[in-house]
Amino acid sequence: MKKGNPRLRALALIAPLLVFLGLFFVWPLVTVITQAVSDPAVSRVLTRTAAEIGAWDGESVPGPEIQAAFRADLAANTDEMAMGDVTRRLNSSKSGFRSLMGKTIPAVQENPDADLAGIDKRWADPAYWKAIQDNASPYTDAFLLASLDLERDSSGSVARMAEGSSANATILMRTLWISGLVTLCCLAIGLPYAMIAASVQGWKRAALLGAVLLPLWTSLLVRTAAWMIILQDNGIINQALTGLGITSAPVALIYNRFGVVLAMTHVLLPFMVLPIYSVLLTVPGNLMTAAASLGAHPVRAFLRVLLPLSLRGVISGALLVFMSSIGYYITPALLGGASDQMVSSVIAFYATGSANWSMAAALGLILLVLTLALYALYNRLSRDPVQAR
Repeated sequence: MKKGNPRLRALALIAPLLVFLGLFFVWPLVTVITQAVSDPAVSRVLTRTAAEIGAWDGESVPGPEIQAAFRADLAANTDEMAMGDVTRRLNSSKSGFRSLMGKTIPAVQENPDADLAGIDKRWADPAYWKAIQDNASPYTDAFLLASLDLERDSSGSVARMAEGSSANATILMRTLWISGLVTLCCLAIGLPYAMIAASVQGWKRAALLGAVLLPLWTSLLVRTAAWMIILQDNGIINQALTGLGITSAPVALIYNRFGVVLAMTHVLLPFMVLPIYSVLLTVPGNLMTAAASLGAHPVRAFLRVLLPLSLRGVISGALLVFMSSIGYYITPALLGGASDQMVSSVIAFYATGSANWSMAAALGLILLVLTLALYALYNRLSRDPVQAR
């Protein structure tokens, strides 16, 4: 009996995994990327106009062919919701389109050969036709630019939006700042903790590792809710402070930056401790003793001997914490104030609050690119130097 092709058998074994990766990883990523650069509202409804207006010079009033195509699109459309999307999209590019379309559509549907300039003199202004031309393509970089508070001006050049019109870049910088603070706090706690865990043996090491792994066994929502109870005005901390006479009134520990950073540090601390701990286990335990025997002060021995050897774990842990924190949503939403919301909250608003899926996808793509860049750096730094050679 002949055996089957080994390659086909191997492919059959990994086929379910490939299907799973394609459905739940590759397809969602492709969808997000496509949605971030897609703007088919105009081209889907004004199909004839989009095909004709591409060759227009953008300066003089469009010729009769373009105007005839536009009238035909308006007369043939029966989907009021889709036309409403077109009107909103054009009105965002050129103010006045809402009233202009509201006046033009009924007139054209009643008389498909009506003169557009006769219906409203604004159709003799090339600026309104230019707005249609700018939005006729099903693909655009407007959402990606808007996610960074940028836009294209009348000349097509990239320019910064007017002050106060968008805060996406500010929120993105706030997200990076909070993530950096959480990373520093995790490093300040995690490095000495990992050093202590690596220096002891037996049940002491097991107890220390169990304590740091305990947050991973509990739901993120439960941990955040627990911090809400602890940090509130009548929580354990404030009761202790007022009971000991340290403060005369409750201290604001929640709905501010402090509560967000504290809770995120508690949740993400294992991702800092474990990489450092795993690297410290490979460091010979007699190095610090040898440095001390040569006259080095303990601080100098730490800075010149132990810290450089553990630097690979420190960098790996810092990148893991930072990558995890930039996408946090529940903790800032429950423990932070209005000025502490991170970019994930903005993405949720665009997706569920305003149904602007393209804007949500654009912000998600910015986070995705940043995370992939950090992951590539983490993968490079966490590689074993001996195996790398």
